[in-house]
Amino acid sequence: MSEINQLTRAELVRRRREQEHAKHLEYASKIAARPIPTVVSRTKQKTVGPVHKPTRAGNARRRFNIALHMPRTDVRSISIPRPRVGWRLFSFVFASLLGAAIYFAFELPELRVTEAKLTGNQMLTQAEMNSVLDIAGQPVFLLTTSEIETRLRLNYPELASVRVNVSLPNLVTIKITERSPVIRWEQGGGYTWVAQDGIAFRPRGELVGLISVVALSAPPVEGIGSDDPLTPAPFISVEMVQALKGLDAHVPPGASILYDKDYGFGWNDPRGWRVHFGTSANDVELKIRVYESMVSSLTQRGIRPAMINVMYPTAPYYRMSQ
Repeated sequence: MSEINQLTRAELVRRRREQEHAKHLEYASKIAARPIPTVVSRTKQKTVGPVHKPTRAGNARRRFNIALHMPRTDVRSISIPRPRVGWRLFSFVFASLLGAAIYFAFELPELRVTEAKLTGNQMLTQAEMNSVLDIAGQPVFLLTTSEIETRLRLNYPELASVRVNVSLPNLVTIKITERSPVIRWEQGGGYTWVAQDGIAFRPRGELVGLISVVALSAPPVEGIGSDDPLTPAPFISVEMVQALKGLDAHVPPGASILYDKDYGFGWNDPRGWRVHFGTSANDVELKIRVYESMVSSLTQRGIRPAMINVMYPTAPYYRMSQ
């Protein structure tokens, strides 16, 4: 008792810990000395893998991570290089395709024009038109409608309008409207046809029903009659054409209308004189009445003139032969 009282508090705590540690060692040695029982498992072992939380979306796909046993390999050693398509390769392919397209476009016979198809013609023949155009054998994509129209209208004044249509593979169709002749104008040993608008063009044979005019001198030069640069200048004025149409019904049988630059239109009357009516179309009927009155008056008085002039119906006169 005296020995216990002499121990300090710290020594008591240390001694108690040494006793507890000795008890633990003794217990652990007893447990280790026991034999291990044999355990037989009747269930398959489950592979423990990572647990993934389900996604919030109900229709989302589930992902599974499966660990495969593979030998260690350097991934970089089996990587496949990706081919690079640069702008040079693209330019080469594009240029090759373009060159092939141009070559076939120029060489394929299916894209070459054989001849132009003409519609609406009455006087102009298709063979004559194609000889002027000279487009046989040309690639269709080189032809322009404006060039074809210009060439036709410059070569044929009788064309009032031209419509050209160029289409693949090799079709060229041309629809024309021709001017109709109304006057046969004879001058200097030749003759030409004149349309309603005063434009002259090459005659094609003889046509019945035209107003026949024999010109003793050339008509005055007319100015530009249209704003269209492809429309030719008229040979005579529209007023002269109207005057001729008015006088044609009063020409004596067998006589031709004459033209003189000083006196205009007239004819040789079978009774022995020449009559002049001018070129005005506004008062043709008045001039005819004045002329018939003068002839009746001169006949009653027994006067046989050489010329009667009714260019101005308010001041007609006659002239005797010298």
